[in-house]
Amino acid sequence: MNIADLVFVGFNRRVAALRRQNGEIVWEWKASHGASYVSLLLDGGTLIVSVQGYMYGLDAATGNQLWFNPMKGFGTGVTALVSLHGMSSNPLSAAAAEQAAQQASQSSNAGSTST
Repeated sequence: MNIADLVFVGFNRRVAALRRQNGEIVWEWKASHGASYVSLLLDGGTLIVSVQGYMYGLDAATGNQLWFNPMKGFGTGVTALVSLHGMSSNPLSAAAAEQAAQQASQSSNAGSTST
């Protein structure tokens, strides 16, 4: 599954990847620590997840957990996530990322067709 075909949602320490075209759940994951609000950031092929001060890295295509960091001493609350690829709280970055994914998809489709 191409991650450009997915939309990621988080509720109450749970995360799901939905098929962009029809909303079908592709994979689900539940945090082992923390409760309530979930912050998400797609950073390349890794989905960074924060749940009440606990940090997780998931494989965006499969939902498999790659890493866990309890962030001891940092406290809890709503998390702001930033990477070279975007920010969790900036809808303009999300729109730019989607446009880049669409362009990449169109380029790869154009390269795979024969004339």
